[in-house]
Formats: sequence, C-alpha cells, structure tokens
Amino acid sequence: MDKVIRLSEREEAKALPILLRHSQGMVLPERTYVLSDLAVEALRSAGVVFRELSRTGLSPASEGVGSGERI
Repeated sequence: MDKVIRLSEREEAKALPILLRHSQGMVLPERTYVLSDLAVEALRSAGVVFRELSRTGLSPASEGVGSGERI
C-alpha cells in the first residue's frame, strides 16, 4: 500500500537522500510524495518528520472489480 506524505522544506532536505535509495515514489507539488510503506518506514527510522495525508490502495467498495470494469 502506498502513502501520501507532505514534508517541510527542512525535512525534505533530510529525506531526499533516503528516498533516492529506497523508493520509486511519485513527487507532487508542495513537497508532497506518494511513497511505498518501505520508504515511509525508512524515513521514520531516520527521524524525518512528515505529515501523512492518506493511504492509497483498494477501497472496500472496489474490491473484486477488475481494472476498467463498470461498477
């Protein structure tokens, strides 16, 4: 499951070297990142402070529905 996090400018500077080693995440505007659980745990272990905005993945309503299928 992926997580969406937001970093302060200062914390982003600490996080970037970690993210380059641990994640193929997506960078969004305003220092917002979509990262794997592994990358988020690496940031926590390194003491990087961030705000978790959301978690992505299957919602209970969409389980069992294939990609492109009508609901």
